[in-house]
Amino acid sequence: MSSTGPGAAGTAHRAPVIAAAKAVSVVFLLVGVLGFIPGITTDFGDMEFAGHHSGAELLGLFRVSVLHNLVHLAFGVVGLAMARSVSGAKAYLIGGGVIYLLLWLYGLIIDKDSGANFVPLNTADDWLHFFLGVGMIALGVLLGGRGRDARG
Repeated sequence: MSSTGPGAAGTAHRAPVIAAAKAVSVVFLLVGVLGFIPGITTDFGDMEFAGHHSGAELLGLFRVSVLHNLVHLAFGVVGLAMARSVSGAKAYLIGGGVIYLLLWLYGLIIDKDSGANFVPLNTADDWLHFFLGVGMIALGVLLGGRGRDARG
């Protein structure tokens, strides 16, 4: 069947890479929202807009700030928009994975008590970013295939 035929759009929307990109996006949206909920985010009153002085931690483990939460929300929105096509979903997963691996490296290099830690990050964030990066790239490569859909 041609990728431009009448059933192509329906087939593209059922593509595993699209489902994976949507799932990852929804998780980012959920994490972004949860970062603003006291109790789920410990030391909520110590949350700063940005910077290493933010004392709030999502689930008592991952350092967050208003900026960090907004980035999660934006990453989720972008992912949902890109997951409308196979090529967009693949690009989101692989590109987003690369971004998270770069963020992992950044977190390993910077002094956590310096102004360079503006997101802010802690060791738990660093390793979560590593696994997110590897996982997203793996999903994009393994599920993305070589073909492109009619909208890609």
